[in-house]
Amino acid sequence: MKPAALVLTAFALVAALGACTDSKRARNAATFGDTPADITCWTYGTETFKGRSTGKVERDDGRIAFVDAANGRYTTVDGECRVIYSK
Repeated sequence: MKPAALVLTAFALVAALGACTDSKRARNAATFGDTPADITCWTYGTETFKGRSTGKVERDDGRIAFVDAANGRYTTVDGECRVIYSK
């Protein structure tokens, strides 16, 4: 392999590893932290829940569980849910 090709390959590898680092850090923060999140859920294309958690959102067999920021109650929701964690 030519030296220029080797250098380009090295830069590509570093760039690829750097891109994964941000997503892994965010995933670990959400998984192991207690970060609030915006939650929207749908069932058969109909929105069934839209709200915010006070902290960590847990997932188990298609169901999510969290404390609802609007009323302070433990809540579980079945369906397709989008969870967006705060920074």
